[in-house]
Amino acid sequence: MSQPVPVTAEEPTIGKLVVDVSRDVSTLIQSEIALAKSELKVSVKAGGISIALFAVAGFLGLLAIIMLSVAFAYFVHMTGLDLAWCYLIVFFAYLLIAGLLAFVGVRKIKQVKAPEKAIHQAKASKTLFKRGS
Repeated sequence: MSQPVPVTAEEPTIGKLVVDVSRDVSTLIQSEIALAKSELKVSVKAGGISIALFAVAGFLGLLAIIMLSVAFAYFVHMTGLDLAWCYLIVFFAYLLIAGLLAFVGVRKIKQVKAPEKAIHQAKASKTLFKRGS
């Protein structure tokens, strides 16, 4: 009497393994892309809302500066000066501040210099590459 041969699970071939791996990797990449899209969608929405809130805050800040200017003119008016002159004083005060800020800005921009060390290093590297060719 011969003994029955035990039934074993068939070993997958290398081709089948490669197909399975490529399918799994493709599914994984698609899932990662979908996750990134959903995260970006949330981030873009939050960023858009943030930009809108900053814009509104900036606009309200501008209105506050205007109201502060009017209040400053009325405080100067309390000295007995005509209101038109008070507004001119506020105007010239803003011109003076703007002029001072522009002057400081011009002095600071004159301090900006080219990256001399980096330029020198790039020229030296260029020379080395030309000699090496």
